[in-house]
Amino acid sequence: MAQAYLEHINITVTDPAKTAQMLCDLFGWRIRWQGAAKDDGFTYHVGGDDSYVAVYSKGGSGPAPARYEAPGSLNHLGVVVDDLDAVEDRVKAAGFTPHMHADYEPGRRFYFDEADGIEIEVVCYD
Repeated sequence: MAQAYLEHINITVTDPAKTAQMLCDLFGWRIRWQGAAKDDGFTYHVGGDDSYVAVYSKGGSGPAPARYEAPGSLNHLGVVVDDLDAVEDRVKAAGFTPHMHADYEPGRRFYFDEADGIEIEVVCYD
Protein backbone atom coordinates (compact mmCIF):
# COMPACT_ATOMS: atom_id res chain seq x y z
CA MET A 1 0.00 0.00 0.00
CA ALA A 2 1.31 3.48 -0.90
CA GLN A 3 2.05 5.82 1.98
CA ALA A 4 -0.58 8.51 2.55
CA TYR A 5 0.42 12.17 2.60
CA LEU A 6 -1.24 15.38 3.69
CA GLU A 7 -2.61 17.19 0.66
CA HIS A 8 -4.06 20.32 2.27
CA ILE A 9 -5.36 22.06 5.34
CA ASN A 10 -8.30 24.49 5.27
CA ILE A 11 -8.12 27.53 7.57
CA THR A 12 -10.72 30.25 8.15
CA VAL A 13 -9.20 33.73 7.95
CA THR A 14 -10.49 37.28 7.93
CA ASP A 15 -9.11 38.24 4.50
CA PRO A 16 -8.24 35.25 2.29
CA ALA A 17 -6.71 37.38 -0.48
CA LYS A 18 -4.35 39.08 1.97
CA THR A 19 -3.43 35.81 3.69
CA ALA A 20 -2.85 34.07 0.34
CA GLN A 21 -0.53 36.85 -0.80
CA MET A 22 1.38 36.74 2.50
CA LEU A 23 1.93 32.98 2.12
CA CYS A 24 3.13 33.47 -1.46
CA ASP A 25 5.49 36.29 -0.45
CA LEU A 26 7.01 34.50 2.54
CA PHE A 27 7.31 30.97 1.20
CA GLY A 28 7.53 31.33 -2.59
CA TRP A 29 4.22 29.52 -3.05
CA ARG A 30 1.66 30.23 -5.74
CA ILE A 31 -2.11 30.48 -5.86
CA ARG A 32 -3.18 27.14 -7.32
CA TRP A 33 -6.90 27.97 -7.40
CA GLN A 34 -9.31 30.58 -6.12
CA GLY A 35 -13.07 30.78 -6.17
CA ALA A 36 -16.46 30.62 -4.54
CA ALA A 37 -16.78 28.30 -1.57
CA LYS A 38 -19.14 26.98 1.10
CA ASP A 39 -21.74 29.36 2.60
CA ASP A 40 -21.20 32.09 -0.03
CA GLY A 41 -17.56 32.28 1.02
CA PHE A 42 -14.34 32.53 -0.94
CA THR A 43 -11.22 30.34 -0.85
CA TYR A 44 -7.66 30.52 -2.15
CA HIS A 45 -5.55 27.36 -2.50
CA VAL A 46 -1.93 28.41 -1.90
CA GLY A 47 1.06 26.09 -2.14
CA GLY A 48 3.07 23.95 -4.51
CA ASP A 49 2.42 20.99 -6.77
CA ASP A 50 1.74 18.40 -4.06
CA SER A 51 0.18 20.28 -1.15
CA TYR A 52 -1.49 23.54 -0.26
CA VAL A 53 -3.18 25.64 2.38
CA ALA A 54 -6.79 26.58 1.68
CA VAL A 55 -7.55 30.00 3.18
CA TYR A 56 -11.29 30.58 3.49
CA SER A 57 -13.66 33.32 4.57
CA LYS A 58 -17.41 32.88 4.97
CA GLY A 59 -19.71 35.20 3.08
CA GLY A 60 -23.44 35.83 3.32
CA SER A 61 -25.47 35.95 6.50
CA GLY A 62 -26.60 32.36 7.01
CA PRO A 63 -25.32 30.11 9.78
CA ALA A 64 -22.24 27.99 9.24
CA PRO A 65 -20.51 25.41 11.40
CA ALA A 66 -18.44 27.19 14.08
CA ARG A 67 -15.23 25.67 12.69
CA TYR A 68 -15.77 27.65 9.47
CA GLU A 69 -16.35 30.96 11.28
CA ALA A 70 -13.54 31.15 13.85
CA PRO A 71 -10.24 32.49 12.49
CA GLY A 72 -7.17 30.79 13.91
CA SER A 73 -8.82 27.63 15.23
CA LEU A 74 -5.79 25.32 15.15
CA ASN A 75 -2.53 24.96 17.09
CA HIS A 76 -0.08 25.90 14.34
CA LEU A 77 0.85 25.37 10.71
CA GLY A 78 4.34 23.94 10.07
CA VAL A 79 6.30 24.94 6.97
CA VAL A 80 9.68 23.42 5.98
CA VAL A 81 12.10 25.79 4.24
CA ASP A 82 15.65 25.49 2.86
CA ASP A 83 16.95 28.82 4.27
CA LEU A 84 15.56 29.63 7.71
CA ASP A 85 17.42 32.94 8.03
CA ALA A 86 16.19 34.27 4.69
CA VAL A 87 12.58 33.39 5.52
CA GLU A 88 12.92 34.99 8.96
CA ASP A 89 14.12 38.19 7.27
CA ARG A 90 11.02 38.13 5.03
CA VAL A 91 8.77 37.47 8.03
CA LYS A 92 10.23 40.50 9.82
CA ALA A 93 9.98 42.66 6.69
CA ALA A 94 6.30 41.72 6.44
CA GLY A 95 5.77 43.13 9.93
CA PHE A 96 5.54 39.89 11.91
CA THR A 97 7.56 39.12 15.04
CA PRO A 98 9.42 35.79 15.15
CA HIS A 99 9.50 34.06 18.53
CA MET A 100 10.34 30.72 20.20
CA HIS A 101 13.56 30.15 18.27
CA ALA A 102 14.98 26.70 18.91
CA ASP A 103 17.74 24.45 17.70
CA TYR A 104 16.76 20.82 18.06
CA GLU A 105 17.58 17.51 16.49
CA PRO A 106 17.36 17.47 13.49
CA GLY A 107 17.00 21.19 12.69
CA ARG A 108 16.21 24.78 13.64
CA ARG A 109 12.89 26.57 13.92
CA PHE A 110 11.00 29.68 14.89
CA TYR A 111 7.36 30.66 15.10
CA PHE A 112 5.34 33.77 14.25
CA ASP A 113 1.68 34.74 14.52
CA GLU A 114 0.03 36.01 11.34
CA ALA A 115 -2.74 38.64 11.22
CA ASP A 116 -5.58 36.32 12.35
CA GLY A 117 -3.50 34.88 15.20
CA ILE A 118 -2.62 31.67 13.37
CA GLU A 119 0.75 30.50 14.63
CA ILE A 120 3.12 29.40 11.88
CA GLU A 121 6.18 27.28 12.65
CA VAL A 122 9.02 27.65 10.18
CA VAL A 123 11.56 24.84 10.30
CA CYS A 124 14.76 24.01 8.45
CA TYR A 125 16.21 20.51 8.62
CA ASP A 126 19.98 21.00 8.34
